[in-house]
Amino acid sequence: MERLFKKLGIIPNDMRLYQTAFSHSSYVNENHLKADYERLEFLGDAVLELVISDYLYRNMNFKEGDMTKIRASYVCENALYEYATDLGLSDYIKVGHGEEQDGGRYKKVILADIFESFMGAVYLDLGFDTVKKVILNIIVPYIKDPNTVFFSDYKSVLQEYVQTEQRSLIYELESEEGPSHNKIFTTIVKIDDIVYGRGSAASKKESEQEAAKNALEKLAKI
Repeated sequence: MERLFKKLGIIPNDMRLYQTAFSHSSYVNENHLKADYERLEFLGDAVLELVISDYLYRNMNFKEGDMTKIRASYVCENALYEYATDLGLSDYIKVGHGEEQDGGRYKKVILADIFESFMGAVYLDLGFDTVKKVILNIIVPYIKDPNTVFFSDYKSVLQEYVQTEQRSLIYELESEEGPSHNKIFTTIVKIDDIVYGRGSAASKKESEQEAAKNALEKLAKI
């Protein structure tokens, strides 16, 4: 990982954090280890949202709803996958034998998760100021590039529509299929208790976005 740290301009203290950050559950289970990257992913997700929220608040004079949309587009799965790919994080991911054969280290959902867990590790190891600098150095060039367009935040668009119409909105996980290292989640979205959309993806977040997209297509809102 020395090349990665040098590229980001950081000097790690606790390498164990980074080893965990790059360990997929399939690898951990296969090697009887204690922890995979999921707890660090949870933390990294929150750190990313805070850093980008802070950046947008300080640098863009937009309303809350507009900032929410912009933030969502730069911390969505497609965007995180792009950052992870640019950094070459697939070179450092540890996956189990079966996941390796299935191309796990190049899967969008895994690379997106790894980016979050890596940021969680940087935060714990080097503190908020350092992880903020790292995140902004990676993401701000994308924000400033007018040619960069990531996945549209369909959930926010649907939420706005529902609020305007004063209707209720709820997402429900309909099914979860496949082995732990290769799950497919299917989510339904209900408006006033009527199913308007259904979406399937390799993560719960993405399946919700797909369900929202499906609902918006039916409502002819996109």
